[in-house]
Amino acid sequence: TLVPEEPFEIDHVADLIAGRHRRGHWSSIVVVAEGAVPVEGTMPMPEIPVDVYGHQVLGGIGHRVAAEIERRTGIESRTTVLGHVQRGGTPVAFDRVLATRFGVAAVEAVADGALGQMVALQAGQITRVQVADAIGHLKMVEPELLRVSGVFQVPYDRG
Repeated sequence: TLVPEEPFEIDHVADLIAGRHRRGHWSSIVVVAEGAVPVEGTMPMPEIPVDVYGHQVLGGIGHRVAAEIERRTGIESRTTVLGHVQRGGTPVAFDRVLATRFGVAAVEAVADGALGQMVALQAGQITRVQVADAIGHLKMVEPELLRVSGVFQVPYDRG
């Protein structure tokens, strides 16, 4: 898994794929989050455009990683970009109840005239937060979650 929080070395990724292939594993899955970036100078990257607000316009890193893996290993690489429905999976009871709670809280916020606010789940409770606070800074994956997610991955020495 390649995430924005940890720049990756494409040579190392390609070596992992090639090594698996040599050991008879004919397929591998590399999950690439939009915003993932290679260690500077390790992979050709186009200039990333910015929007009218100065934010980077993300997109296409998965295609670039696949192309580099194929170029470096000679192993055919395909890209699948997951849509919102595919990422979400089938809702379970918790999801349905949470959606209902959000809906009720949003209607109540509108009725209260709570402009510039949105509903959020914080510590299990539905709350209102200022939209500006919610989008005012980049949210990163917590280091502990990255560490735990490593249990499900081929070891990738990031340091």
